[in-house]
Amino acid sequence: MNLQNNHKKEAAEDIFFGQVVIIWARWFVITAGFIYVLWQASDTSQLSKAILPLILVMAVNFFVHGRFLMEKPINQMLLLALSFVDLLVVTVVILMGTNQVGIDSQLFIFYYPFLVAFAFVFPQTMTGIYTIVALLAYLIVCLVIDPSLVNNGPVFETLVMRLITMAAVGGLGTYYWRIQRNRRQAQVQAFEAAI
Repeated sequence: MNLQNNHKKEAAEDIFFGQVVIIWARWFVITAGFIYVLWQASDTSQLSKAILPLILVMAVNFFVHGRFLMEKPINQMLLLALSFVDLLVVTVVILMGTNQVGIDSQLFIFYYPFLVAFAFVFPQTMTGIYTIVALLAYLIVCLVIDPSLVNNGPVFETLVMRLITMAAVGGLGTYYWRIQRNRRQAQVQAFEAAI
């Protein structure tokens, strides 16, 4: 019974203390997104179209960050849902970008901070699911935009390399999470043995 309570307490602590990682990953993507949009926009209509997803993500992050600062963080389910919304926003931007879309879009890099932040906060199983969803979303977008890329060797190779690095980021983040969890458990056990 005590072991089950310890696991629940550790999961709650991971969510509470880990939210800051997801919050700052979002701020990083928002800042980089604004710089990219301002750099690439050639007229005001293009700027206003490109900035809408960033404003959505920024509004959500203001809410989450405010709750965290008031020490009333959002719960695990809402944090999980918002993390999937992050993936959705990046996928839509890659699908409907202003200049380049699909495999030609360099905005796939915005998946990386979300993948690693999620892996630092959530358990391995959930991170695995999240990583697979990100990989499938990117793969589907690339294939929808250009189904012929499967027959184009160098372009297909680029897609496969990107998918491998995305999977590696999720896997390495999970590995780090497990190392930190084991260290914390060892410290608690050492403290309890000393008492």
